[in-house]
Amino acid sequence: MTQIADNDWELFESLYRDPAVISLCFDEPSAFEIKEKFESRLPMWSKTSENWLCLTMTVRETGEKIGITGFQLIDGVANVGYLILPQYHGLGFGTESLKALINWASNEQAITEFSAVVTEGNVGSEKVLVKCGFFLKTVVPNAYEIGGKLYADHIYCIENIVT
Repeated sequence: MTQIADNDWELFESLYRDPAVISLCFDEPSAFEIKEKFESRLPMWSKTSENWLCLTMTVRETGEKIGITGFQLIDGVANVGYLILPQYHGLGFGTESLKALINWASNEQAITEFSAVVTEGNVGSEKVLVKCGFFLKTVVPNAYEIGGKLYADHIYCIENIVT
């Protein structure tokens, strides 16, 4: 995994436009919103950054970039997220990348708390989180609207990781 760069625009845009990727995450953003999100993730990240640490996932054998993962640090808690191209869903890349991200953040950045918000019905993402040691902390009913329908937010966390 490497921090996102200018030449990752095509991957980033496709992840934010593909219905199979975003259907259980959010409504498709406008072109302006996607570009704004992308540009906000380009500055070099440090532990004092307010921007997301956004890393591209790359298949070792082929060098193909298949998704993004990362987190935004808010009050010492890393709020994680990931998007993967649909042809790579269910193959373990989300779990592998999230475990590596948590390991790096814990060992190199002394981050001990992680959270994730998953939209109700996004079973694949929930399975990834559980495999990585997260537990369901709370459910917020009718918290998020996608396609005119309200969904609950499932809030997961890992606390007190020893570094």
